[in-house]
Amino acid sequence: MDLYFKSNNLEPAGNHPLYVKGLIQVVSAASIYVVLVFFTPSTIPAILLCMLFGINLAAIGFNIMHEGGHNSFSKYNWINKISAYSLNALGANTYFWKIKHNINHHTFTNIEGLDSDIDVKPFMRLHQDQPRYWFHRFQHVYWVILYGISYIAWVYYEDFEKYFSGRIAANSEPKKLPFKEHVVFWVTKIFYTGIYIVLPIIMVGWLPALIGFLIVNFVCGLFISVVFQLAHMVEDTQFPLPEKETHKINYEWAIHQVTTTANFATNNRVVSWLLGGLNFQIEHHLFPRVSHIHYPKISKLVKETCKEFNVTYIEYPTLLKAFYSHLFHIRKLGTA
Repeated sequence: MDLYFKSNNLEPAGNHPLYVKGLIQVVSAASIYVVLVFFTPSTIPAILLCMLFGINLAAIGFNIMHEGGHNSFSKYNWINKISAYSLNALGANTYFWKIKHNINHHTFTNIEGLDSDIDVKPFMRLHQDQPRYWFHRFQHVYWVILYGISYIAWVYYEDFEKYFSGRIAANSEPKKLPFKEHVVFWVTKIFYTGIYIVLPIIMVGWLPALIGFLIVNFVCGLFISVVFQLAHMVEDTQFPLPEKETHKINYEWAIHQVTTTANFATNNRVVSWLLGGLNFQIEHHLFPRVSHIHYPKISKLVKETCKEFNVTYIEYPTLLKAFYSHLFHIRKLGTA
């Protein structure tokens, strides 16, 4: 991999291509917000703009926050920090996210009790080692509601649970929050509530503002959740269990990442642009500090290596096929 960057005179970070993309996404989100709050379009256009705004916010999370959080947005650390803190402008908390995502999820991918991203208990059963309840037989139907409310739950419940308990995951030890992060946490929540709820209520009234807020966050949560699920919760991905005595996984780390992760729609440039390369999830898990703009080239090298060492490389040709696989996966787990 180092040879690839050196021979092509490239840097792992996204730099200028990401600056341009990030600027487009931030300007478009700000423009939609201004139109909705200060110019108050009629009902149907307002609903469509709210839905578009939700997708736009998710795209900012995928392309700016996610890359900044992995220090791959820019070669300059200060720009990465600003990019990562864009999550706070969206209402959530970057400090918690970095521990939950960069450490827990990327280190213990698809491992029960350690990867909190697969812990939706008791509402959903996502792999066979989780307990099954009678209502799970309908999870392939009610997933829409759970995924849709996930972002509001993240901002107004999960972050507060982490803040007051000190636990990022259920099995983690409580950690003391630095003073700076206490300040950032409360400023973030007050800012988010003021910009996304209070100001719209003042400008357009409480009912339209509340409905718009719910539409934006439902679409944003649905979009984010589906993208994550297609990368890890499909038929072919594995959910390894540590050995009882050693608490270790038998696989090598790289093999573990490949077998617990799936790619989808990698030839679709629109999907790749919008998702910040998260459809190249295998490459992202192997090289989290490399920007997604390099993944199309890197994926060819990864495929060749997997073929050489007889490691299964999981990839769905389209987003729709990956989505069907996810639905089949959760339906099977709900009824098995």
